[in-house]
Amino acid sequence: MDPLPDPRTQAVQAEALYLLNLLIAPGLAFLLLLGLAYQQRASTNPLTRCHVRQTVWVSLQAGLLLAVVPAIIALIGDLDAPTTWMLLVLYFVCCHATLVLLGVLGLSRGIAGQTFVYPLLGSRKW
Repeated sequence: MDPLPDPRTQAVQAEALYLLNLLIAPGLAFLLLLGLAYQQRASTNPLTRCHVRQTVWVSLQAGLLLAVVPAIIALIGDLDAPTTWMLLVLYFVCCHATLVLLGVLGLSRGIAGQTFVYPLLGSRKW
């Protein structure tokens, strides 16, 4: 008889895939995260539901924040002006670092077996 799996496993997997998506393998890790979300879509474990849904939703928003906003800055600003480049680099570095730090916080909460809602970006419903 197999022992019941640790309820934290899927939560930690979701948070790790979120961080992989931001740091090492964007796109590929997101597809794996979507696969995990599809696999766990009917989970009754609130910890799994919370972390999987949070990471998918915040990954989508992070993609918008890291792609669309810099594109708007580039379209509005003059690309020959150093100020535009300074603003682009500053925005991207600050936004990316914030998303990574929130992902590390989510991972630590998942390892501890606690739910986590991403500030400002996270969904209060899971």
